[in-house]
Amino acid sequence: MTGTERLSIIALAAMLAGCGGGSQWTGTITDSAGVAIVANTDQGVWGPSEGWTLAEDLRIGMVEGDPTYQFGQIGFISVDSRGEIYVTDVQTQNIRVFSPEGQHLRTIGRPGAGPGELSPNAAVVLIAPGDTLLVPDIGNRRINRYLSDGTSLNSTPIALERGLPATFRVTPSRTIVMQLRPLALPNMPAPDSMDAIVVLEPSGEIGDTIMKFPSGRTLNLGGAAPEINVFAAEPLWDVTQELGVLYGVNNAYRISWYGQDGSLERVITMPHEPKPVSESDQRVIMQFLERQARDAGAPPEAMQQLRAMIKFGEFIPAFSAILTGPDNTIWVQHQRSLADATEEELEEFNLIEESGAPDWDVFDDQGRYLGIVTMPPRFQPRGFDGNNMYGVWRDDLDVQYVMRLRIMTE
Repeated sequence: MTGTERLSIIALAAMLAGCGGGSQWTGTITDSAGVAIVANTDQGVWGPSEGWTLAEDLRIGMVEGDPTYQFGQIGFISVDSRGEIYVTDVQTQNIRVFSPEGQHLRTIGRPGAGPGELSPNAAVVLIAPGDTLLVPDIGNRRINRYLSDGTSLNSTPIALERGLPATFRVTPSRTIVMQLRPLALPNMPAPDSMDAIVVLEPSGEIGDTIMKFPSGRTLNLGGAAPEINVFAAEPLWDVTQELGVLYGVNNAYRISWYGQDGSLERVITMPHEPKPVSESDQRVIMQFLERQARDAGAPPEAMQQLRAMIKFGEFIPAFSAILTGPDNTIWVQHQRSLADATEEELEEFNLIEESGAPDWDVFDDQGRYLGIVTMPPRFQPRGFDGNNMYGVWRDDLDVQYVMRLRIMTE
């Protein structure tokens, strides 16, 4: 098939797809050496009353009362094959399990370094086939394994010379993948500058490498002194149900879609006007980081070291996160700028939970822009389970709750 023939077929498919109701898609799909270039405009397919909405379906947590329903700092939220909800709390250093209706069923793990115990760095719970739990614990340098009833199995050492585990994803078929970032270690050769997306086997061992890409600069662990580069260009990614990769560096609104064999199949673009990082952005973020350091007991002299570590990029990133959603949709979170925030919002700003904006762009399984879905105020998604979205909601006292939202597509 010639390039012209491919282009004609792609264009015809796009035209037909735009005729099924709602607004007509206004973007273009062109062929570039066998790669589909999906150029969207800022006009989505959804009309004013046609977009998807979110309805609160479940809230778990309380300010006072039973401590099993009180959360300090929620990390990961995962759902097993029975719909049971697993929540890590890095303050209490355990995993709490709730029924699909929100009743506490059991607690897994406790603080410590012994078998089955967890450090404050154990923020992630991953559910492998058979509902076996994998809990990466950087503080104890191991991956703990449990049965779903909480029985502690064995653990697998985390080999930091292979990289620091940074981001984790689980497909609907329970394939677990993680991002490894090179880490400079004493008496070890200098690492390369490439992150790797690898399969994490149910045993806790590292499997095949799916993709490698240049490391981001948000957290610079090399050199004489560590640096935190807020708003630096950072690679973001998710995996598709077929174990393809959606990948983009967030200094531009451009997402590359790689197939299971690693070949580039599609590039998705959206218009984006870079916005400079404001003095408000810098001031509020520094205040938050200093407050966190003081609350953690850092001495006054550490504040000067913290200020020296923090650097700021020139522009607000084009997006904050990429997630694969229901029906192979692609969800891209807007990056929040504090320049237009109210004084009340600035005072309550929480960098951990509010770096991304409430608005998410949604694209169909071909990369065509559908429209925006707006999350509830003070809600930060953790991930999808079918047509449900799980995340963390914070009340006016900054108390955290697990929240489940139902995606309403009609």
